[in-house]
Amino acid sequence: MRPNRPRYGETIVEENYRRTRQHLIRGAIALGGVVLSGVLWYRLVEGWSWLDATYMAVITLSTVGFGEINPLSPRGRLFTIVLIMMGVGVIAYILNSLTEAIVQGHFQAGFRLLNRRRLMESLQGHYIICGLGRTGRQVASEFSVEQIPFVVVDSEDGTIQIAQQLGYISLQGDATQDQTLMQAGVDRARCLVAALPSDAENLYIVLSAKTLAPGIRTIARASSEEAILKLQRGGADVVVSPYITGGKRMAAAALRPQVVDFLDGMLTGAERTVYVEEFLLLPESCPVIGKTLSEAELGSRSGALILAIRRDDGGLIFGPTADTRLYPGDMVISMGNADQLRLLSQIISPIAR
Repeated sequence: MRPNRPRYGETIVEENYRRTRQHLIRGAIALGGVVLSGVLWYRLVEGWSWLDATYMAVITLSTVGFGEINPLSPRGRLFTIVLIMMGVGVIAYILNSLTEAIVQGHFQAGFRLLNRRRLMESLQGHYIICGLGRTGRQVASEFSVEQIPFVVVDSEDGTIQIAQQLGYISLQGDATQDQTLMQAGVDRARCLVAALPSDAENLYIVLSAKTLAPGIRTIARASSEEAILKLQRGGADVVVSPYITGGKRMAAAALRPQVVDFLDGMLTGAERTVYVEEFLLLPESCPVIGKTLSEAELGSRSGALILAIRRDDGGLIFGPTADTRLYPGDMVISMGNADQLRLLSQIISPIAR
């Protein structure tokens, strides 16, 4: 016996919309069948022309009260009585279904849900946040400030309503299920953040995401050191413990407050003037590959400061010199204001004209 699937708010909305649409389609088919039966009767039995038969069937079903355009036989009148009763019943069924859908908002809610699904299906290279708790909400806030496309996945009705009020693209469902992740576009996403309170659920999410999209970057929340090790073994690229990270930051804020304030000002917030960004050197679009930093003139042409270069094999070169050569797959980490970093991006990956 198959277990019952959880009934989320969006599931109920989708079911109501589908049921209402099915009722209207059935009503339209039934009405078409009644009209066709009337036309065929008047044409084949009464011997009228196709135009007269169609006209008679329509005015009969619409009950406008027009007279008979041709004399009817007794059995023709009996058929007309039955035709009127059938037509009134079908039209009443259609009007009742339509009124119920409008009054209860099935159509409006269904249209909004379909629009969100279409928008979700159009995303490419987006981010997925699983869980909009305290951690997930802060991640979503930072993504929103950065204007990064992302999808929020959560199973709670209230959380999904909050996400919609904040203007986030949201999907209600169990993030540990493959079907939910596929609906969120995990195969097209760039990164997934598993921010649920349960370490076991975050591990399930990471395993599912890596199975469905092996190349996706996964970041997981952990509540203990043991969970960190398990999530890393499960394939998480980065594991963050709010308690450990928070404790380290509090210690750093106490020992080096100005350094912490400076770094926070670069990494988070909407009022930043200095940014730290990373740029991937792609062989098909980057003209500075194979050159040294001195030859590429990244710093002098853009004004940005090159802080470090992470090689494709994971090696990190901090404070690269002018003789450091750039290779395909390198990640250039730089610091500067918005204009400097924008110019550096154009140098590294110029737009084809």
